Amino acid sequence: GVSVPTIDDAKKLYSGFELLDPHTSVSMTINGPAPMMLAMFLNTAIDQEVEKYLLKHKGAKWIEDKISEIYKDSYIPYYNEDFGCRLEGGDHLGLKLLGISGDMLVDGEEYERIKRNCLENIRGTVQADILKEDQAQNTCLFSIDFAMRLIGDVEAYFVKNNVQNFYSLSISGYHMAEAGANPITQLAFTIANGFTYVEFFKALGLDVNKFTRNFSFFFSNGLDIEYSVIGRVARRIWAIALKYLYGSEERGQKLKYHIQTSGRSLHEMSMHFNDIRTTLQALTAVLDNCNSLHTNAYDEAVTTPTEESVRQALAIQMIINSEFGLSKNDNPLQGSFLIEELTELVENEILKEFERISKRGGVLGAMENRYQRNKIQEESLYYEELKNSGKLPIIGVNTFVDERGEEQKEVELSRSSEAEKKWQLDNLIRFKKRNEVRCREELERLKDAINKRDNLFEVLMDATKYCSLGQITDVFARMGGLYRRNM
Repeated sequence: GVSVPTIDDAKKLYSGFELLDPHTSVSMTINGPAPMMLAMFLNTAIDQEVEKYLLKHKGAKWIEDKISEIYKDSYIPYYNEDFGCRLEGGDHLGLKLLGISGDMLVDGEEYERIKRNCLENIRGTVQADILKEDQAQNTCLFSIDFAMRLIGDVEAYFVKNNVQNFYSLSISGYHMAEAGANPITQLAFTIANGFTYVEFFKALGLDVNKFTRNFSFFFSNGLDIEYSVIGRVARRIWAIALKYLYGSEERGQKLKYHIQTSGRSLHEMSMHFNDIRTTLQALTAVLDNCNSLHTNAYDEAVTTPTEESVRQALAIQMIINSEFGLSKNDNPLQGSFLIEELTELVENEILKEFERISKRGGVLGAMENRYQRNKIQEESLYYEELKNSGKLPIIGVNTFVDERGEEQKEVELSRSSEAEKKWQLDNLIRFKKRNEVRCREELERLKDAINKRDNLFEVLMDATKYCSLGQITDVFARMGGLYRRNM
């Protein structure tokens, strides 16, 4: 069973805390139901700043007494170290409030000041690209129209509140590549989606110079030669279009992109060979001057990475950046005939794909006819045929296979225990019971905002303090419409 601690038990967890520097920003990357999760995380960041303010002006004892007063004799949330909520090391900023929203602990004017300062300085990224979800991932929940409205409301909120350093939209090609798209298709579809968002936000009346600063892109890097130039091609096309077509200022012209090494290139057979592939993919990304990089762990072919495999994946980046001499030059391939010629060839192919999309009514029109989805599936089938026939050699998988028949190193699969699941469900039940009255009020506000076409993210910033993800999702699904794929 789950033990129910007293306030004295909770206090024992709060020894030796150190605060972050006041100027430290919080960075978050969010996947999934992005608008709701984003509101939850922004509120968490604001509450961290509230805690810092209270520790400075009121002290830890005041916070503990206030939390005890609010919860009274009811269950007090706690962090279960048996289930991975480790509290050793670090400063544990934000844990002292134990789920109490910061606006219940400071006056309204002070809370708004803290909130405004936090939003203007926070850094991070939201992965909220609904277009690639339809084109590649099978993970759409709401209707495309309603999902686009949510994305637009997030962007309008960011512009209104001067959120300058948080990427509100990660326009993503990675998942297209994972679904089977070749590098040309990945890049063309992703940049085309980016232009679609520009047009959409402009149609909402937003200033192109205010929202393009919050764009970022996300690509996969495989081993095909075209991956050597996808960054420079993307930057060239984006900069020209943003400058001459949309009149964007310099910041908006600068395409910022993240690279993740190819998950699709990871194989269960000869699993440790995966790190060799990842190293080459990471080196390609660094030489093409990506803004940030994620190196996959070798055992991600079968499970959530282990601590050992993650450390090894991180070492790939560290060795490239710290030990590999060529990477110390900002642009070591500049002027190379191969790279320059490849850049021209890839760019021309991207522009041809733009023409094919345009003839189908643009990105949204092409989606209605399943053009992007069908093309990705055809390329996936082609790749699998090459791999299974051996026409595309993959070392240790379909060629140079270990004929000794040695078993692969057994990998421990990462799974939650029944006790962990029960603990989380119990917490959720208590959260709902504790906020039952306020939750009903906030859900009614959400329904009203949907009907009046008010900014939903404004309301979400309050609703996520008292409502669960499931409760909000249920309202959105019933009122915004469920996703239906075109047949």
